[in-house]
Amino acid sequence: MPAKRILMLVGDFVEDYEVMVPFQALQMVGHTVHAVCPGKRSGDKVRTAVHDFEGDQTYSEKPGHNFALNATFAEIDATQYDALVIPGGRAPEYLRLNPDVLDAVRHFFSANKPVAAICHGPQLLAAAGVLTGRTCSAYPAVGPDIGLCGGVLADVPIDGTHVDGNLVTAPAWPAHPAWLRAFLKVLGTKIEM
Repeated sequence: MPAKRILMLVGDFVEDYEVMVPFQALQMVGHTVHAVCPGKRSGDKVRTAVHDFEGDQTYSEKPGHNFALNATFAEIDATQYDALVIPGGRAPEYLRLNPDVLDAVRHFFSANKPVAAICHGPQLLAAAGVLTGRTCSAYPAVGPDIGLCGGVLADVPIDGTHVDGNLVTAPAWPAHPAWLRAFLKVLGTKIEM
């Protein structure tokens, strides 16, 4: 299996599990993952938040870890990557205001490269205008964004995932096993036991 080069778009208050788990798991199976944040350089950190489901009307939020970036957003060239990962949390809400971030997202769709987005990550997809006619999962509060841009929100359980061609999405971190399994399949990753 040839290793893939994967770009991960993150920002302050990205969801802790949704950045840490795929970043480590994708490297564990041999892929190269570059985590970048606009306005920050390789070696800088982003603050994360832990979101949990504790019976309230929405998720709770607690401080997470500091996550070290290993590449510089201003120096990346999206054409040099095989796939894109967009974790959730609060970061996608403001990252979608950055035209360079939206251009990077659009590249992966125009080139039909694998894209994995989870939780609030599809906010970036909606803002980039790449969901028209597509079906994806997301945290339920992102459903209106998906519908307003011409997409369809897939109704999957909190630990489920949805695949639409090259797009792999899930509602939140409890879906990591299903989401990562589906993304690895779309990437063509083979794991033998």
